[in-house]
Amino acid sequence: MANTPQAKKRIRRNAARAEINGARISRIRSFIKKVESACEAGDKEAAAAALKAAQPEMARGVARGVLHKNTVARKMSRLTRRVATL
Repeated sequence: MANTPQAKKRIRRNAARAEINGARISRIRSFIKKVESACEAGDKEAAAAALKAAQPEMARGVARGVLHKNTVARKMSRLTRRVATL
């Protein structure tokens, strides 16, 4: 159990940040799923539009520190390649 006021505050803050970060990651996953579902359906225009919407969200995840830079680079690269091959 936290004893100092600072440690108690950090517990409150960490819980709040975890909720925010979890929502942000969930939002990014939703954008990625839209691209993947459009690719599976074979709809190149929808996939390209979904990818264009997903890329800034993924980059924002890196900027906010919820995802690692290389993870996002790898996912963007793979999604872009899948859309291009449609």
